[in-house]
Amino acid sequence: MATYHIETYGCTSNRGESRAIERALRDGGHRPADGPEEADVAILNSCTVVEKTERNMLRRAEELEAKTAELVVTGCMALAQGEEFREAGIDAEVLHWDEVPEHVLNGECPTHTPDTEPILDGVIGILPIARGCMSNCSYCITKFATGRVDSPPIEENVEKARALVHAGAKEIRVTGQDTGVYGWDTGDRKLPELLDRICAIDGDFRVRLGMANPGGIHGIHEELADVFARNEKLYDFIHAPVQSGSDDVLADMRRQHRVDKFREVVAALDDRLDHWTLSTDFIVGFPTESEADHEASMDLLSEVRPEKINVTRFSKRPGTDAADMKGLGGTVKKERSKAMSELKMAIVGEAYESMVGDEFEVLVVEEGTGDSVKCRDSAYRQIIVQNATERGVAVGDFLVVEVTGHNTVYAFGEPATETGTSEGESPERDDRSESTAPSA
Repeated sequence: MATYHIETYGCTSNRGESRAIERALRDGGHRPADGPEEADVAILNSCTVVEKTERNMLRRAEELEAKTAELVVTGCMALAQGEEFREAGIDAEVLHWDEVPEHVLNGECPTHTPDTEPILDGVIGILPIARGCMSNCSYCITKFATGRVDSPPIEENVEKARALVHAGAKEIRVTGQDTGVYGWDTGDRKLPELLDRICAIDGDFRVRLGMANPGGIHGIHEELADVFARNEKLYDFIHAPVQSGSDDVLADMRRQHRVDKFREVVAALDDRLDHWTLSTDFIVGFPTESEADHEASMDLLSEVRPEKINVTRFSKRPGTDAADMKGLGGTVKKERSKAMSELKMAIVGEAYESMVGDEFEVLVVEEGTGDSVKCRDSAYRQIIVQNATERGVAVGDFLVVEVTGHNTVYAFGEPATETGTSEGESPERDDRSESTAPSA
């Protein structure tokens, strides 16, 4: 778990984005620090309305960089003029708002406490299916708070999901420290059955599977790929953090997988699905990472070409074994992070560019900045629809949009034709086989 300090400048929209970032961090078990000096990471949500504001943002970024272990810059100036921070020599990660929470995780699992219950946030229902994990990663402090996996029965989680749907949820986010090991404590790998049962609940909604470590899902990856293929309610999306392209580094991290297992998980989904999104994470600058190890990570990223990529510079967490390792210099980590981040942006930008001109079914999941809404297509790719009010588009709607452009990490879309949105009525999708999910 990390401590964070967040500062917000500018308009109401920026303040709303900061609240969303902080909510995600708290949901992940992170806690606010008393100030930037006490924080593991400082987050600057920037504004760029006038030139004076830009100078103020650069000056504040310099001050925060000197006070805190790691600086993340997001917000309007970061998105429009991110190069200004680099040109000023400020050592910071420049990220889109949506990327900040995952970056702060530092490769650790999200943390859920024993009293964590499902919550409904707008039309998004958050369903923690288990607590704890089965990993013992050398860099992760989360395990000290959560312990080994504790999996409630399938029926209990299904009933919680059904309650969220009845309360108005249009998107169920299945979460946990490592969803892939759900049921391991009872001697049974239950995730595929649980997803089938949730998807079989009556109602018009979508399901997103949360983070699943490659080592946890490798033993069920073929079965899990079949679950994706037969359930049209399930987003064709998986977050499987590989963390490194080097088996030597993965061994030093004490990860439960090696690169070939990760490739096999990806291949199974490639074989079953026409269009899907791979999300993965890389930790750059782990203490034992050589230049050859870094190049192996770069090669793996170029090979599998995920559409969502989180690049994190290694930072020590107190009490972990990795904290006692002799670390790499800050310059080395910065250079490797920069190289991987540039490759990441090229890959992600290429993926969103390929969407331009095509139509996609989407679910409107939440409000965006100004009069815009955030939508998700069947592969959980984000599409922004602007001027939503005048177009009659609201959160919870299903519709068809044509992608007209992109901003590297998300697309822009124009409404085409609306599809069925009544209870129990779900738009048809050509890339799925007929559902054979059991009854809930």
